[in-house]
Amino acid sequence: MQFGIFTVGDVTQDPTTGRTPTERERIKAMIAIALKAEEVGLDVFATGEHHNPPFVPSSPTTMLGYVAARTEKLILSTSTTLITTNDPVKIAEDFAMLQHIADGRVDLMMGRGNTGPVYPWFGKDIRQGIPLAIENYALLRRLWREETVDWEGRFRTPLQGFTSTPRPLDDVPPFVWHGSIRSPEIAEQAAYYGDGFFHNNIFWPASHTKKMIELYRTRYAHHGHGTPEQAVVGLGGQVFMRKNSQDAVREFRPYFDNAPVYGHGPSLEDFTRQTPLTVGSPQQVIERVLSFREYAGDYQRQLFLMDHAGLPLKTVLEQIDLLGEEVVPVLREEFAKLRPAGVPDAPTHASLLAAKEAAEETVEESVEESVEESAEEGVTVA
Repeated sequence: MQFGIFTVGDVTQDPTTGRTPTERERIKAMIAIALKAEEVGLDVFATGEHHNPPFVPSSPTTMLGYVAARTEKLILSTSTTLITTNDPVKIAEDFAMLQHIADGRVDLMMGRGNTGPVYPWFGKDIRQGIPLAIENYALLRRLWREETVDWEGRFRTPLQGFTSTPRPLDDVPPFVWHGSIRSPEIAEQAAYYGDGFFHNNIFWPASHTKKMIELYRTRYAHHGHGTPEQAVVGLGGQVFMRKNSQDAVREFRPYFDNAPVYGHGPSLEDFTRQTPLTVGSPQQVIERVLSFREYAGDYQRQLFLMDHAGLPLKTVLEQIDLLGEEVVPVLREEFAKLRPAGVPDAPTHASLLAAKEAAEETVEESVEESVEESAEEGVTVA
């Protein structure tokens, strides 16, 4: 099971000091968070993609390419890549390039995006969000898997004899997660292709998350990729920790109350009771995250949002230290104990390459057997 950090890259005023970081400071902070994630032994760093204030990560592959050069083990991902407003050709090229730079330590999460004004900025219509997501991803898969592509669709100019460059590393495309909070069509898309399904798991109650994941697992099996238990699931979640739970609540409350996403709404107590947001001690975080298995089943990736709502970098790095030192080691051990033998590990470039080579070897053996059988039959007839 993989554990990591995801960030949405918001530039938000610190409500306790009144200071708002500059865009440069926020970008540098995101890089520091990624480097800290590797330092404490986490597996994944994922950055969002936004093209509107108050967010700064408009070019995820630029940031991830820099992080790749500063790290050795960290898997670099997105949360999310906008499959609706980005050109599939550019996604294919950018992430294949990043694959080569990072020696395969790359996957990505596809999403529609939830900011309406962004669509017309890129010449798209938000009312076509689902059809765009379906068509663009179908093209992206072909660009990564076919040397030469002829294609025609509704939303972009046709392609004739087009080859996306560079080709995916080892001829193995990056693993794709499809991220969605509320769209069953996206869960179906992930299931249809046998890709991963990632549920943000921050704003909605467990009952909703359970329905989405069960839909994905059922449809994954329906499309012949394996049993429902073998489907590849990821979850998000936000936590804030201090050694003493009362200190955590007291320190986090002003950030929660003024957060641009969920501030000025339900109380912190109500929100933590109704959603997966966990504010307390490391032990409370461990217990809460382990409980996700009750409605999500055995899953492969757990990402934490740690830097939202104006939290200063110093505090975020302290949170990541707690996560890496006191929380994740226990979660790894406990999830491993509970995990049935038939549940697959989280996909990596190495595992996907091994599966590809095994499949090719099986085909070669089958061909050889057919040739031998044909030869034997020929001898018999003669």
